[in-house]
Amino acid sequence: MHNTLQEYIPHQAIPYVLELLKHDNLSVKIKNERKTRHGDYRKLPNGKHQITVNGNLNHYRFLITLIHEIAHFEAYKNFSRYIKPHGKEWKQTFQHLMLPVLNPTIFPLELLPLLAKHFKNPKASSDTDVKLALALKQYDQPNNKTYIFEVPFGTHFKLYNGRVFKKGEKRRIRYEGLELVSGKLYLFNPNAEVEVME
Repeated sequence: MHNTLQEYIPHQAIPYVLELLKHDNLSVKIKNERKTRHGDYRKLPNGKHQITVNGNLNHYRFLITLIHEIAHFEAYKNFSRYIKPHGKEWKQTFQHLMLPVLNPTIFPLELLPLLAKHFKNPKASSDTDVKLALALKQYDQPNNKTYIFEVPFGTHFKLYNGRVFKKGEKRRIRYEGLELVSGKLYLFNPNAEVEVME
């Protein structure tokens, strides 16, 4: 596992993460990109536990996602399977597990204040924390996607699944997108990645 982790998380975090993963019943699998999630945790029918994380994530997002999923395993183990998936038990566990890595030897200085704020009350997905998600995306490999907040009003854009929208007004935080085929109005987080139509 040590050699595999070297490819995916900051080098200084490896000993700590290996310690967290020291469970006979817990396995980690690296998956191809899934558009709807960065990772997941599940108890398998054979009683073992499995974490999956998308292999296309940058080192910092991969580390946060991996610890997010380890927190599900720890919360399940310590509090029972009847807790809410992202309830207070999971939040406390996630906060506790993240604390040792929230330092400048592991994360860039510009991310630390955003991470500290986020982990006061962690959400089910770091993507809902717009400032943190945008800061983390600066470390992604370049691609042909644009953030919806950068798309001019009235421009057509496409999602990964091929659906086409027309950019509308900004509501309080999110942006309207009118789906051209159905005529339905949807709301998008500012950091949603879209492909602008020429």
